[in-house]
Amino acid sequence: MPDNEALYLIDSYLKECDATVESVKDGKFVVLDATIFYPRSGGQPNDIGKMIRGGNEEFNVVFVGKFDGRISHEVDKEGLKPGDRIKCAIDWERRYTLMRYHTAAHVIASIVNRSTGALITGNQLELDKTRFDFSLENFDRAQFNHLVEEANDTLQKGIEIKTYSLPRDEAMKIPGVVKLAGALPPNIEVLRIVEIPGVDIQADGGTHVKNLKEVGQIEIVELVNKGKANRRVYFKLK
Repeated sequence: MPDNEALYLIDSYLKECDATVESVKDGKFVVLDATIFYPRSGGQPNDIGKMIRGGNEEFNVVFVGKFDGRISHEVDKEGLKPGDRIKCAIDWERRYTLMRYHTAAHVIASIVNRSTGALITGNQLELDKTRFDFSLENFDRAQFNHLVEEANDTLQKGIEIKTYSLPRDEAMKIPGVVKLAGALPPNIEVLRIVEIPGVDIQADGGTHVKNLKEVGQIEIVELVNKGKANRRVYFKLK
């Protein structure tokens, strides 16, 4: 977890929170003592929204990133100062859409991995579709359509999603806990685990829905052969 408390890791459904400004760089890069804003990472776009001071003075949050272990918020104008008490409010519709896509990506990636052994080599969540790349030499489109049907059947089961922490050594004993090739920095000693019981378990620092029924259904937009053992899938939710 970053030095400034990342509340989105504790509860992805928080839409607002109170916070104190710890520092401001160049007038518009703001570090808080706690935040609900997700920083761009792991293929998941950053949250946007507002910081509100004094009940009515608004600063639009246009970008959020993680730098030197700290979450930094870029606002659209200067004026915030260390010690200011503010209210944070995220663009909830945007966040919730990304949560649905992220959970869907876990389901389909797990099913592909279990069926073919392929690892995810890249991914990018968007508001209208999601893209992921996976390592697989023999790519059978009919087989993949069958895997999508399996994923959609799974999404209708109403499985509750669990999040918890485990020491790295203990977590790494779980088969398939890392499905994104090269995604786990070596200096993380405690891993946040996202588990969809009976479906998937992964080390993951993103935001997810509470129940698979919230996701909807996966519809494949495009399947692309990117070369030897490199396949790309675009899908959207309906």
